[in-house]
Amino acid sequence: MSSNAYIESINLLKKASSPEGFLASALDISNYKRVWARDGVICGLAALASGDEQLIDTFEQTLKTLASHQHGMGTIPSNVAFNGKEVEVSYGGLAGRVDAVTWFIIGVCQLAYYKKDASVVNQYKSHIEKCLALLNAWEFNNKHLIYVPLSGNWADEYITDGYVLYDQLLRLWALKSYNHFENRDEITHKINQIQDQIHVNFIGQSTKEKFHPRAFEAMEKISHLPASFSPSGYKTQFDAFANSLFLLLNIGDSELDGKIFSYSQQLLKDSKLKVLPAFWPPVMEQDEEWSLLKDNCKYEFRNFPFEFHNGGSWPMVNGFYGMALSYQGYKAEAQNLLEHIDFLNAQKEFSFYENFNTKTGEPIGVPKCAWSAAATVMLRQTLNNKFKILVN
Repeated sequence: MSSNAYIESINLLKKASSPEGFLASALDISNYKRVWARDGVICGLAALASGDEQLIDTFEQTLKTLASHQHGMGTIPSNVAFNGKEVEVSYGGLAGRVDAVTWFIIGVCQLAYYKKDASVVNQYKSHIEKCLALLNAWEFNNKHLIYVPLSGNWADEYITDGYVLYDQLLRLWALKSYNHFENRDEITHKINQIQDQIHVNFIGQSTKEKFHPRAFEAMEKISHLPASFSPSGYKTQFDAFANSLFLLLNIGDSELDGKIFSYSQQLLKDSKLKVLPAFWPPVMEQDEEWSLLKDNCKYEFRNFPFEFHNGGSWPMVNGFYGMALSYQGYKAEAQNLLEHIDFLNAQKEFSFYENFNTKTGEPIGVPKCAWSAAATVMLRQTLNNKFKILVN
């Protein structure tokens, strides 16, 4: 199936291409017929992995669209919709989207790295500098971790808020990518400060004072990194995306990496779908956090247990976990995961669904989802053509 799945994935990415950039879905469904920051950059990484010039051109246009609609304060649009001459720009719904800013920086730098052309970064330097200043402001307490509102990132109807691991890691990745070209001491210093605070507050591998020492001590012992913490304490759900980014960025020691790998592989093995759920375990109706979850939706509730962000399984997330496996040397495990991602994407004649019910295996959400196709392309090219993203 692998070869056929790859061809179908490339075809879908081309169908999801528009003159303004990558659309979230090839179908005109809800608000998915828009150029989204995170979706567009993830599809852009797949474009670079494929080497397809048409897709790379679409990625370049995606970045141009995002940059041209950057807010004066530095915010990158969550999404931009085009309807003839009318343009609708959104910086978020119930809350602003913090990760649009970091994905934009990552996208620019990945394109420059692929092209071996620093002028790509220089073209967007003023935009990136605005983004970095805004990220500094979002620390609020000037202690090197950004504070993310509820609904402030891709898990926009989930329960994570405050110091969200996923967002700290994206910022770290963005800074490392940018400094690959800038090589500035102040950026290097900031990278070290952020990395140090991640180790202190999410891992506890330091004698330095934690943001919330009482909550850290009270946190249950887990074999992975917690999803987030705030003044109200830690949320210890397994965040597959964040833990995958942690492995990709290679900022842990071998013991911690091994624990994350072992936990992830056992969770994957126990899953009906043989892929990782986005967050685990699901929040159930009897859980204290259900009240936080049930009202966090603007239109309709989608986070039923085992679905969507609440324990649902996403091909896109597993694409990043597969790349992390490959980078860590677990090639056979990554290849096996790719086969299961391809199987999910192939459901209902390659409908490329957004996510799946982890308990029943039923497809959930939007079909013809571009970043589901991106997962296959990124992971296949990582395994077969030694595609490498810039992570240092």
